[in-house]
Amino acid sequence: MPIGSGKSSWLIGLLCLTGCSAAHHHAAADREVYDIVARREQQLFGRSSFFHVDTAYSTRDPKTIPPDEIIRDRFADGQRKLSLTDALGMATANNRMLQMQREQLYLVALDLTGTRHQFTFRATETSANLGINRDTDGSLDGDAALSLELSRMFKGGGTLAAGLANDLVLTFGGKPKVPSITLALTQPLLRGAGAEMAAELLTQAEREVVYAIREFSYFQKTFAVGVVTDYLRLLQSQDTVRNSYTNYRNLTEVRLRAEAMGEAQQLPRYQVDQARQREFGAREQYIASVESYRTGLDEFKQLLGLPLGERVELDPAALVEVQKLGLKPFTLDERQGYATAIAHRLDVVNVIDQFEDAKRKVAVAANGLLPDLMLVSDAQLANKFYSSFKPGQVSASAGLRLDLPLDRLPERNAYRTSRIHFEKQLRVLATTLDGVRESIRRDARSLEQARQNYLIQQTALALARQRVEVMPIQVELDPTTDIRNVLEAQADLVRVQNAVTEAMVDYHVTRLNLLKELGTLNVEGFQFWLRPQPLPGADKVSVNGAGGALPEVVPPDQIFKN
Repeated sequence: MPIGSGKSSWLIGLLCLTGCSAAHHHAAADREVYDIVARREQQLFGRSSFFHVDTAYSTRDPKTIPPDEIIRDRFADGQRKLSLTDALGMATANNRMLQMQREQLYLVALDLTGTRHQFTFRATETSANLGINRDTDGSLDGDAALSLELSRMFKGGGTLAAGLANDLVLTFGGKPKVPSITLALTQPLLRGAGAEMAAELLTQAEREVVYAIREFSYFQKTFAVGVVTDYLRLLQSQDTVRNSYTNYRNLTEVRLRAEAMGEAQQLPRYQVDQARQREFGAREQYIASVESYRTGLDEFKQLLGLPLGERVELDPAALVEVQKLGLKPFTLDERQGYATAIAHRLDVVNVIDQFEDAKRKVAVAANGLLPDLMLVSDAQLANKFYSSFKPGQVSASAGLRLDLPLDRLPERNAYRTSRIHFEKQLRVLATTLDGVRESIRRDARSLEQARQNYLIQQTALALARQRVEVMPIQVELDPTTDIRNVLEAQADLVRVQNAVTEAMVDYHVTRLNLLKELGTLNVEGFQFWLRPQPLPGADKVSVNGAGGALPEVVPPDQIFKN
């Protein structure tokens, strides 16, 4: 029968259009977002990072992931040895904050797909009504109503809407109607006219993606430096633990020797007690250093996304490799460094561009104060039965519509707000630039301070070792020698040993941070922290270890005049 076959084909067609699975939409969104990010990265950096937000759970149905699975995963214990390279790779794959940054970039690009969609032909209204009616005389008839409206925004400010309404009234004799087709065009001539005004929404959405990519790239550099810093600090903490333990064992021997000399009446009782007191203090320091290391290691495990019960062994070779780089003296041209940062710091470039956004939004808000003058036109094909339809029966109209700006208080407030936001963004830009310059100056001074401190502590270490070796002999040769000299020599040795490692780590951590502040740090590739990344204006001379002459100390008068 004609009514059955017609409705079945309509229904099948509608189901095909609307029956796409969630997985299909998921994949379609990913393809569009990843293409946007890849294209923008290529434009910004000359390469694509193959960005994605997938995790181990991304392909699984959320219903199949019970809380018990997460609990078991975080409760799991294991053991592994991690090099610095392994730790960086693990942190990049598992860190929760980094994943949140990835997802934020994804969502910004996803918003852009929605904004772009407004500038394509899209269905703004669709409906279908199908049914069969039985009259009181037993006759059957069918009716079908379908409406579809498509619209598109143009970058010039215009809007085109196309409507299709088909009201089929079918009896078993069959009397279908001609679809009603309507076209309507609205083009603003004053307020909202022009590409700059009409496409502001799309322009801002495109720029937000660029900002998000820059922010993510800068975060990646900050994150990578943070992982390297934490790893080196843990190795420094290990060095402190070893020195504390050696100090405790040495002071135990001093205490035993003092007790033996006290029993032999060669050492006063109070000096024996002093030796015991220093031993107790050394034991306490050792226990505190162990606890400090364990706390730091637990925090590092969380950075890597490892369960806290995981037993992790770090590779001490990373500290040796960094030490082999040497501590290069340099003279950084502060103005040159500042200019370099403005040109290369991605977060700074974002603030500069956001200042331009604020200027553009003032013009857009000012445009909103204009009258609404629009060109309006439409054409319509009448809805009739085919038996009475004539192709020439098309109605059309065109004209101008003017809405006088008698009430523009919301627009006035929006304009004034845009001016306030502009000046606010101006101050943000100035504050950001001052902060960049201050951080470069501070890090440059800190880098030189760490280098000089390293040289000082290396010299002090040689003297401290000599004192520790000489003092026991001095006590044996001259029993009247105060035991405090031995204890102080041992304490100074431990302090200087820790200070040497700390100064060396401080230098290389500050060096990486200064490169990041300048915007020239490259964290891609193998062991970026070991690769040569010269500072602008840096001296090429390398001073490695002790033996370098200490620089002259600058007198206070010269400091105060600068």
